Amino acid sequence: MTWEEAAAFALSLPGTETGTTYGMPAVKVAANGRAFLSRGHEADTSFVLSLAEDRVELLKVTDPDSFWQTAHYEGWPAVLVRYDCADDDRVREVIAEARDWAAARPKARTRRQT
Repeated sequence: MTWEEAAAFALSLPGTETGTTYGMPAVKVAANGRAFLSRGHEADTSFVLSLAEDRVELLKVTDPDSFWQTAHYEGWPAVLVRYDCADDDRVREVIAEARDWAAARPKARTRRQT
């Protein structure tokens, strides 16, 4: 699944919109501004999903060829998803799960620009 395919699917989910996070393209929940899918730092190989840390760990253990983290993401509620993973249907399910997780979170705080 390419970034474009992942973003298109994410935008087909209810209450989503395009945006940015940390200066990177992202898909957010419109109601609270929470990004759940973004390009991230490994844009050549993977995209990022925001999920609860316990779910991130489970995905990494059960399918490390698809779901992984670099040191940058360890300890944070985010997992990398490889573009060349074998199961696009599973990836779509996890994208939808990330959207639901983000939608259940409180409104994102506005960050001050320095």
